[in-house]
Amino acid sequence: MPISESATNQTGWCIVSQGPVPLRSWWAPAGGSAQTAGRTPSSRKAVLVLPEVFGVNGWVRSVADRIAALGVPALAMPLFARTAPDLELDYTAEALAEGRRHKDACSTEQILTDVKAAITWLEAALKPAEAAAAPLEITVVGFCFGGHAALLAASLPEVSHTFDFYGAGVVQGRPGGGAPSLDLLPQVHGQLTCLCGTADPLIPEADRRAIAAALASADPSGERLRYEELAAADHGFMCEARDSFDAAASQRGWQLLRESLQA
Repeated sequence: MPISESATNQTGWCIVSQGPVPLRSWWAPAGGSAQTAGRTPSSRKAVLVLPEVFGVNGWVRSVADRIAALGVPALAMPLFARTAPDLELDYTAEALAEGRRHKDACSTEQILTDVKAAITWLEAALKPAEAAAAPLEITVVGFCFGGHAALLAASLPEVSHTFDFYGAGVVQGRPGGGAPSLDLLPQVHGQLTCLCGTADPLIPEADRRAIAAALASADPSGERLRYEELAAADHGFMCEARDSFDAAASQRGWQLLRESLQA
């Protein structure tokens, strides 16, 4: 489906209709402070932001906006489009319980299908005028359950870079059941960075060791598949809206992401 130029030039909600279900997503085109600072926005890079179980809420939208301000367009897409297409939750215990119900109803197949649809939308929205232009580099950034989903998305050939922020459960299995998501590492041909906090109760030490070992086994150099621990950081350390926000850990996470996007 053609995408109008006006739709891709404005920050706001959009509908990704390239898959089996519509995805109400937040689109942040490149610009903002990147332009005012005199930097040229990258037209051949794009970021796909995968949310926590709380949906595409205000904080997730702010992540997309912040990435766009760096000069790279970003699309924040839902992970629960089949059960809660408009989900926007706060960070209360009741909201967490609701989000987890939708997470438990989600499958790996659904996640990958929707990610592919979002990538197709990005490729259409950012189609270059020059036929010989370089292919679009897709970076997937995910937090919490979105981090787990990002690791799944890293197995797709269209994905060049992936950032998995505190994606829990990758050692035990995958959404909808099946072998651990870590087993997909041999299918990851791009760069993957996994970041965990040492005070995260959802990713205990045994899991962190398993993640680090699996990444090292798949890439002994540690240059393509990277693992980093943030000392004393809790689950959700990137999110300013959560009590577990850790300024130092968040700064480090943004530093790594920014360096990757501006490389």
